[in-house]
Amino acid sequence: MHLRHLLLPLVLLPIGATSAAGPAAPEPIVTPVMTKALPEYPGKEVLILKVQYPPGGADPVHRHDAHGFVYVVDGSIVMGVEGGKEVTLKPGEAFHEGPQDLHTVGRNASSTEPATFVVFLLKDAGKPPVLPPK
Repeated sequence: MHLRHLLLPLVLLPIGATSAAGPAAPEPIVTPVMTKALPEYPGKEVLILKVQYPPGGADPVHRHDAHGFVYVVDGSIVMGVEGGKEVTLKPGEAFHEGPQDLHTVGRNASSTEPATFVVFLLKDAGKPPVLPPK
């Protein structure tokens, strides 16, 4: 399956609801870096993505059904999963979410500066990287 088909669910997810308070948050820019099958782990693959949050950018609530590892390259981001505390991450810091986690918070900590991070997903081969909440 081509990577663009895997990323299509991410593109199709709404980034935020428009409300009386204002428009939706700017969408993240997702760039595929690599997909690699893991023959030692049949049916599993690693997907690496570069994600850039524009100033004020955010993700919708979603899940990955994968182990996700986030590494911040530039700027500052806020991450959180259901039942956990929100954490603010700076360059060089990392975040993990598991296959059962609901990713409830993913946003740029700044409304004036962009933020960039790399995501490593250990997931089922061929499964979309981003799924709607259950």
